[in-house]
Amino acid sequence: MADTVNKTLDPQLNRRGFLKGITMAAAALGLSETVVPKMVEAAASGKRPRVIWLHFQECTGCTESLLRSSHPDLARLLLDIISLDYHETIMAAAGHQAEHNLHDTVKNHPFILVVEGAIPTKDNGIHCMIAGKTAMEILAEVAPKASAIIAIGTCATFGGVQAAAPNPTGAVGVQDLVDKPVVNISGCPPNPVSFLGTILHYLTFNRLPQLDKLGRPLFAYGRRIHDHCERRAHFDEGRFVEQFGDKFHQLGYCLYKVGCKGPETFSNCPAVRFNDVDVWPVSVGHGCIGCTEPGFWDSMTPFYDRLPKVKIPGTGIIEDADNIGKKVLGVTAAAVGVHAAVGIGKGLIKGKGSSEE
Repeated sequence: MADTVNKTLDPQLNRRGFLKGITMAAAALGLSETVVPKMVEAAASGKRPRVIWLHFQECTGCTESLLRSSHPDLARLLLDIISLDYHETIMAAAGHQAEHNLHDTVKNHPFILVVEGAIPTKDNGIHCMIAGKTAMEILAEVAPKASAIIAIGTCATFGGVQAAAPNPTGAVGVQDLVDKPVVNISGCPPNPVSFLGTILHYLTFNRLPQLDKLGRPLFAYGRRIHDHCERRAHFDEGRFVEQFGDKFHQLGYCLYKVGCKGPETFSNCPAVRFNDVDVWPVSVGHGCIGCTEPGFWDSMTPFYDRLPKVKIPGTGIIEDADNIGKKVLGVTAAAVGVHAAVGIGKGLIKGKGSSEE
């Protein structure tokens, strides 16, 4: 196996980085380490699936986060196991040559379609056009011929910020326009390991991973952030940050009262962290904004207000912890009282962990 790996790898991606990346993906998938050799064999087989990567309404943040992944270099690993035939951001070709690559792959080869960005539908889709065609037309031409479709990022999965009210361009996700199953890798941006794990699962088992009701891979979106957050113990004990920068914030208490949306967000963020540097937004003091969920720009805002009523399995219902909650970023605190019912049989924790006004 080692010889196969060494012969097929990009010279700049060493065997150790290759194996580490495969092992990370296997762990994210929840697979036993005994499966790693099979995944390595599939990835190093030289049978590189062709991939067409379309860009529509987006900021290219999903691609940028993938390109900047490190420890190991997941972008280089991914590019070593797939044949990326069309990708507007990183391909050398341009203009007619680029379009030739796209149409040649669609016409003559099996391929996986990856879509980044929302698709505008208002005014016949004129708000996003490439090579004289609307995003709607391009998707309608390419998607039916794909062997698998992956929507990467919350824009491509659920419309993203473009679909926020009043949604002036009629932006929608891929699944709203195609009549085929779509794997949704949501997030703004999603963790590159979630995308890599999906690709490796497809290569290894010749099928896509099991999905949740929103079309997201269960291995990455099967648990609430709240359920495996390192601040969860503070939540259960009623120890909350009351305002960003206060002593409770410095002590690492729960961010629920300053707007963390972890109780209503499904993702593997606490377990699989960006760039393998052991941090994520909540660990460094900023609450989750729910970016993996549909319509989060509308349903999760204001980002620094507490969720008004949350039912959390195992902890009962948390409601009216403050009637309004507290806002930051220059907005005057408007909380009236503290009424947090946290855990089973736990009352208000006074002094240490929570304050009574």
